[in-house]
Formats: sequence, C-alpha cells, structure tokens
Amino acid sequence: MVDLEIHPVRLGEAPALEARGQAGYVHDRLARQDDGRGVFLAAWRGDLAVGSVYLWLEPAEEAEIREHLPETPLITHLEVFAGSRNQGIGTRLVEAAEQVLRDRHYTTVALAVELSNVDAERLYKRLGYQDWGFGRVDCIQREWLPDDTLLETREECTVLVKLLG
Repeated sequence: MVDLEIHPVRLGEAPALEARGQAGYVHDRLARQDDGRGVFLAAWRGDLAVGSVYLWLEPAEEAEIREHLPETPLITHLEVFAGSRNQGIGTRLVEAAEQVLRDRHYTTVALAVELSNVDAERLYKRLGYQDWGFGRVDCIQREWLPDDTLLETREECTVLVKLLG
C-alpha cells in the first residue's frame, strides 16, 4: 500500500475529515493537538482521507487508567472510513501512532476497546496489545451530532497495553 500517507492533521485538511462526519470531533482534536495535548493522525490517498486516529497525551479521563497507567498515552478513536476498510489501513494507523510515541520517548501505550467491538480487540491483540489486568473500565464515549451538539455516554471497555520496543 505505497499510496498511503499518514501524518498529523493540518488545519487546511479539516474539511476533508469533516466531510466524513462529526465536525465537532475534528475541531476538538485539532484544538487539543494545537495545545500539545495530543496528536491527530490521518491516513490519505492523495486528497482523500481514508482514516484517522488520535493520540491522547493528557491525563486519562478515567480514574482507573490514571491510577494504574499514569502518564501513559492512549490511542483513541481509530477509524477507517467506509470504502477503505479491510485494506490494512487500521494497522498502518496504529503503527504510525506507535512510532510517534517512540519518537517522543514513550515506552508504553494503552487503549480502551468497547466490549462488543470484537473486531477492534482482535486487531489490537494481533498487534501485540495485552489485557492490562485491572478489570473493565467505564469509558467516556463522545459523539458530535450533526448540529455539533456533544453527546457523552458511558461504555464498558477492556483496557489493553503494549510496551513500545
């Protein structure tokens, strides 16, 4: 897949991502990236956005994760857009996120997977992620509605970790 480019999202690229839905999410993540609280990566084929992932570098919102994995960055909101799935893009986005963290001298990364998302959990385990051993966590799920209203719900998640070699 030589035609795939992955890099931090630039302001001028926001419209291409917003067209995929959740403009509020895109604006939130760009603001966090601008403040140094994270890295918003997107995968591109030419001018077409085919997926994205966000590296959460600020303290985790969930108390259990903050307690057991202090200062551990989180991979969040991995998404491969419709029409581009099952082509290895999700794997490439995770690998790119891990490389960003290695370049910043992080040694561990974590992520949370909603219990019913077995395909995502299978992907992460194939990439070397393992259960963190502290049980399930209620995670915050954010969805920006078409009118940019933010809807927050709780979802039960499994937390997975990986040592970055």
